Amino acid sequence: MQVVVGRIVKPHGIRGEVAVDVRTDSPEERFAPETVLTGKMRDGRTRPLTVAAVRPHGGRLLVRFLEVPDRTAAEEIRGATLLIDVDELPPIDDPDEFYDHELEGLRAELDDGTVVGTVREVVHSPGGELLAVEVEESGRRREVLVPFVAAIVPRVEVDRGRIVLDPPEGLLDV
Repeated sequence: MQVVVGRIVKPHGIRGEVAVDVRTDSPEERFAPETVLTGKMRDGRTRPLTVAAVRPHGGRLLVRFLEVPDRTAAEEIRGATLLIDVDELPPIDDPDEFYDHELEGLRAELDDGTVVGTVREVVHSPGGELLAVEVEESGRRREVLVPFVAAIVPRVEVDRGRIVLDPPEGLLDV
């Protein structure tokens, strides 16, 4: 299994650098020189990308990969997601922190055990993390975005395959 650590936004300059939106709390480790990432292209193909150099730039990283020698090659990888194997992730010591892949697929339940749906994705937004929960009602599926805060998600029980929700009135309504 692999997890996303970044997304290539666009080429930068003429020497093959690309601007990367970071999706990891440890960019200094994930984008260290000589690190090999898996680039998943927009068409679904994958290819290895070896970090040659990295530097911060306006809230993003500018990264040069050994396999990307110029702007033309950089343009070809625009929009690619950058992945690493979950085996490369260090264990988390804080019981209130989770990797996205640990939450995706968990049942979303109310405190009384009523199943609400399934966590499909963790959405990282400027205002904080949201859980995209797929809810099925009357044979219809829809997605509800649930703020991932302790007041609304008081318990995460990865070992039991569930999260417990205490939603404010109207959050789960159509």
